[in-house]
Amino acid sequence: MADKEKPEELEEESKPKGGKMKKIIMILLVVLVVGGGGAAGGFFAAGAMGGDADGEEVDPNAPMLVLKDGTTVADTRKSSKKDGKAKATPTSEYKVSYHQIEQPFTSNLRNSNSFAQVSLAISTYYDERVVENIQAHEIAIRSAVLMLLAEQDRTELETQMGKQVLQQKLTDRINQVLQEKAGFGGVEDAYFTNFVVQ
Repeated sequence: MADKEKPEELEEESKPKGGKMKKIIMILLVVLVVGGGGAAGGFFAAGAMGGDADGEEVDPNAPMLVLKDGTTVADTRKSSKKDGKAKATPTSEYKVSYHQIEQPFTSNLRNSNSFAQVSLAISTYYDERVVENIQAHEIAIRSAVLMLLAEQDRTELETQMGKQVLQQKLTDRINQVLQEKAGFGGVEDAYFTNFVVQ
């Protein structure tokens, strides 16, 4: 009889252990399913919110924004298809980089015997790929800038407002050329480092 009691005791002891083990496994499975579903939902929501309003995804080959600490991040801000610049750039978050275009631009002005000679630099919040694109397409940029200068009137360029308007037009024109040639603008501003009208 003593032998019969021992196997029954073992069976009774093993049942609760098996039941506890099943409960633990079930709880782990529930946690994994709920956690996995939550993670999948989070990734879906991040993808849906992080993309463009048109459903476009961020191009991994596009220039990256440079944070003030030097790290780069993809640009998830809504940008204009025309110039590649993002709207409402939060300048406090990003590092600005400047690039001087080596050769000055000299052009006759519209309806006069006068000419303008300007030296330009650009600024960008993006990585070195914007500057590389400017260097790679400098001939096209020079042509566009010279054509824009030739359209200017001397009296307009003698005013502060006229220079500011030209500065914005140059920024837009450079971005337009870069968008056409490289698929991305990225120039935030164009700056005059020398400006002569004679």
